[in-house]
Amino acid sequence: MNAPLTRRQTLALAAAGLTPMLHGTSRAQATWPSKAVRFVVPFAPGGSSEIVARATAVELGKLLGQSVFVDNKPGGAGNVAMAEVARAEDQHTLVLGHIGTLAVNPYIFDKLPYQPNKDFRPISLLAKVPSLYVVPAELPVKNLKEFVALAKSKPGKLNYGSAGNGSAGHLGMEVLKMATETFILHVPYRGTGPQLTDLLAGRLDAACVGAPAVMQFIKAGKLRCIATGSPQRLAQLPDVPTVAEQGYPGFEMTQWYGLMAPASLPQPAADKLAAAAARAMREPAALEMLAKDAAIAVGSTPAEFAKFIAAEQKRWQPVIARAQIKPD
Repeated sequence: MNAPLTRRQTLALAAAGLTPMLHGTSRAQATWPSKAVRFVVPFAPGGSSEIVARATAVELGKLLGQSVFVDNKPGGAGNVAMAEVARAEDQHTLVLGHIGTLAVNPYIFDKLPYQPNKDFRPISLLAKVPSLYVVPAELPVKNLKEFVALAKSKPGKLNYGSAGNGSAGHLGMEVLKMATETFILHVPYRGTGPQLTDLLAGRLDAACVGAPAVMQFIKAGKLRCIATGSPQRLAQLPDVPTVAEQGYPGFEMTQWYGLMAPASLPQPAADKLAAAAARAMREPAALEMLAKDAAIAVGSTPAEFAKFIAAEQKRWQPVIARAQIKPD
């Protein structure tokens, strides 16, 4: 039998506007969650996904009155984790949705072990992460113009790394290649962490990486940011111009992360979760943690997130076809 909420938990929910109504609500809404919540991240540790997930989990746990723990489960371009969560029946397993698993994989895999638009409930768009175009400090370029000139002088001789085929970094570099009409070889890795190891060692010439994963290395002088994919310059990197500023108007590349639940999660529980997730993204601690690494907190409604996913799918389908992106 589920234990009743403690006074502290009830006060926390009330402060968040999450206290169940006394009449007309189901038992599920009053008791969910009844145990710790598993928050699955479909990628290896060390990337932007984990940073966003951990910032969210801490505040979400406070608001829900149960611990929320992050569980990294990489593999298959995120398909392994997505398929597992889609089949989860305990109602206490969630997953971090991402540009790759929700807007890219449907168009690069002939068959997916999950259906993005049917197997999950969009809960909330948690955060957007500006993509940074970075090179090793030893590469003799100081900005995007010089990098493009170097790439055009050595077509096919420069390479770039990504967290895997169809990852946000892969898309970001392919879009840049299209805009700049350059030929740069792609080297896919199994996660951001392994990719950064080779980038820092100088075995890669460039990468497009979410700001949280590389900001510390830029500040330490180990990597050089030659452009940001954000619409405006970042407060954390005020001297680094955007791609658009450097001759490519309208260019934008940001990663995004959202909270998804299995479609089987009852509506009352989903409503409570959505309210808590949106509130969590407004908590000072989460805002501070994300802002430190240039991640932008969002905290949308389920309807807004669903509309956003649909727009992203429409945006990336033609890019994937043109770049002929295929799975590993």
